[in-house]
Amino acid sequence: MPLNYTVSRTEHIAAPAERIYGIIRDYHHGHPSILPKQFSNMHVEEGGVGAGTKVHFDVTVLGQTQHFVALVSEPEPGRVLVEKNVEPTESVTTFVVEPENGGSAASVTIRTELAQKGGIAGRIERYMTARVLQSIYAAELKKLSDHATA
Repeated sequence: MPLNYTVSRTEHIAAPAERIYGIIRDYHHGHPSILPKQFSNMHVEEGGVGAGTKVHFDVTVLGQTQHFVALVSEPEPGRVLVEKNVEPTESVTTFVVEPENGGSAASVTIRTELAQKGGIAGRIERYMTARVLQSIYAAELKKLSDHATA
């Protein structure tokens, strides 16, 4: 199924872009510290910092838990990190850190591309997924801001 819709959220964070990106790409300590309550059981299978990392994690939404396996790449190191979920279904989450004020702050975007199922069920799922992901991203960006400015 092709990836055919996107959910994203952007926030300004008053911390150095380099520090923010460092937290996002550190899957041993940084990234786990910014995950909202819906995430659990994250563990690193390979790598652990940036490109080449393979992680497993669970996401619980509306009482249902799904297990995910993601591969990490850095198409633009220091600015863009991509998590490609390879199990159970394909989706792509991209973290973009745009430096502002000479790098002393940043605009941070979390964007996920997903496949939509057909029919009315697919449209309902898309609507619900967008609402849930917006809430998750708001919490994640808040935790990132708190961690980066501490």
